Amino acid sequence: MTGITRVSKESLFSDLNNIKVVTTTSKLYADCFGFTEDEVFAAMDEYGLTEKDEVKRWYDGFSFGETKGIYNPWSIIGYLSERCFAPYWAQTSSNAMVGQLIGPAEATVKMQTEDLLRGKSIAVNLDEQIVFSQPYDKKDAIWSFLMAAGYVKPLSFNLENGSYELALVNFEVKRIIESLVSDWFNNRNVRGVEFRNALLTDDLDSMNMYMSEIAENTFSFFDTGGKEPERFYHAFVLGLIVDLKGRYEIVSNRESGLGRCDVMLFPLCKGDRGIVIEFKTRILRQEKSLEDTCASALEQIAEKRYADALAARGAARGAIYAYGFGFKGKQVLIRGGAVQENGHAAGMEQALPAGAKRREKAGRGRRKAEGRR
Repeated sequence: MTGITRVSKESLFSDLNNIKVVTTTSKLYADCFGFTEDEVFAAMDEYGLTEKDEVKRWYDGFSFGETKGIYNPWSIIGYLSERCFAPYWAQTSSNAMVGQLIGPAEATVKMQTEDLLRGKSIAVNLDEQIVFSQPYDKKDAIWSFLMAAGYVKPLSFNLENGSYELALVNFEVKRIIESLVSDWFNNRNVRGVEFRNALLTDDLDSMNMYMSEIAENTFSFFDTGGKEPERFYHAFVLGLIVDLKGRYEIVSNRESGLGRCDVMLFPLCKGDRGIVIEFKTRILRQEKSLEDTCASALEQIAEKRYADALAARGAARGAIYAYGFGFKGKQVLIRGGAVQENGHAAGMEQALPAGAKRREKAGRGRRKAEGRR
């Protein structure tokens, strides 16, 4: 019998007993679950195909026990047949169960998924001996299921304490997970398309309306009440705009100017605007309202000169837009607009907190004095 999870755990009174279970980390049959690299490269030579590095990036990465360099057999057969790169494995099923597990999962799982998509590894504790029903019942069983299903691979593991370091298997799997995350956001947020359109046209009223509706219908206390709520909001908005990939290069947490910006959208098409986004959660001791929170985010964009990276890539100063997202639980406020010569977003100077206004006024005074000298 083969499968990716156990149907049940046998016991003394079970009709199905004494099963030998072979898991991802078992050494038994380690090179039998896929094609080895020698087999793949020999097949490519026979078919006259030469892009071995790209084949490795797309379809290599599976490991069983201590054996690494195992290729997805279905994907390799598809590639040899069609002679082009594509996520052939995704076409074998709907991947619905993965979406059902990630979608309603708590914020930590969504943030870990974001880290995986960014090429990072995650540290988790899991049990390889899960049964089919447990991914829905046990908190961390999702990673056991994803590893057994071949979406993530163990970079290292300790069977004694159940600790694993996981990463996405390869580029094909990354494409599949990106599609699942995009579908998850679109299926749950009927306003997702409208939000993206509003973002690209600087329709601030619509951005606020759509985002508030999405937050009200989607966010939960467990999402926004954790230790790092800003990371949840960050991942959520990235999910909303992921469909802009291809029209924009979407960069998250990149060094720019004098600091690290939350999200930047570099236009790939001439005439499209560049966009800078900064997220802030409201600090009750310092900010009277979400207006202050947004102003703080926009002030950071100006002070750290985040827009410089967009200008360096050819974006005209008049075509760079900055937005500050202020969050408090399910409450969302977005402010911003076109970036002016002084680095501030249009129409936001009057909304800056008193301290920021004093600093800006002092800065203008210093600049005038330097000009006179």
